[in-house]
Amino acid sequence: MFLLSLLLVALFVSAPVGAAPDEWPAGCVSGVPLGERDGEAPPALTLAGVYRRGLPVADYWVSEKLDGVRAYWDGQRLVSRGGRAIVAPAHFTAGWPRLALDGELWMGRGTFDRLSGIVRRQRPEPDAWRAVRYMVFDLPGCELDFDGRLAALRQLFAVPQPASLGLIEQWRGRDHAHLMRRLRQVVAAGGEGLMLHRGAAPYRAGRGDDLLKLKPYLDAEARVIAHLPGKGRLRGMVGALLVEDAEGRRFRLGSGLSDAERQAPPPVGSWVTFRYQGYTSNGIPRFARYLRVRTAEE
Repeated sequence: MFLLSLLLVALFVSAPVGAAPDEWPAGCVSGVPLGERDGEAPPALTLAGVYRRGLPVADYWVSEKLDGVRAYWDGQRLVSRGGRAIVAPAHFTAGWPRLALDGELWMGRGTFDRLSGIVRRQRPEPDAWRAVRYMVFDLPGCELDFDGRLAALRQLFAVPQPASLGLIEQWRGRDHAHLMRRLRQVVAAGGEGLMLHRGAAPYRAGRGDDLLKLKPYLDAEARVIAHLPGKGRLRGMVGALLVEDAEGRRFRLGSGLSDAERQAPPPVGSWVTFRYQGYTSNGIPRFARYLRVRTAEE
């Protein structure tokens, strides 16, 4: 595996931007992998499970969880996790390698709402996109474990890349206590949490223990079923959203809604993201708090 990784690294560095698919190393493809995407079909991405104590932390690489927009570069265009084309100005992707990349569009900590507005526009604003970077964390078209894919990425980024491309810093996990210390440091600095990639894992679609997320709270999505009227100070506005999650559980989301959102609430049928801290004895998310409307790009 070590020799294969060295060969991969050498070929990546020597391969010019725009190289034909047969010029990429064996086991790696140039553009449109992940099940040969068709139209708006979502790319078959690795999805994150939730970290739990007792997992072998030393088997994982750890990085900051960026609160951005997940995006897949198929060698020619950017696609959201849901399969929607992300329309970026030509200057943003100029000079990018013609191989599949998995990463996060990001502007910095605490900028998700602004970023989401930029990414959603079908007529991109070139100046606004200059503040955005595509932070890469994986090579989905390479038949190597994550250790090998990360080594290849590091060598690829050792060669000057366009300013719009960045590589997410990864460090080796130690143990649970060290992981919790790093989580506290990241959150204190304004970060959202941590991500863990299992070093021995191939790139495969779906959710499992190959990729894990760790945050000081949990989050999930639910569909808005109804608007419940407010009382007292909230009379004439929405008091809470009645929502239903993917498991069919119905509950209210009131905490977290601003007055502006209560006056113009997320429409019935839309999906929203909420945070919570475990479950009640009845299986309902505990201390559920509304965060935002989930966009098609997320």
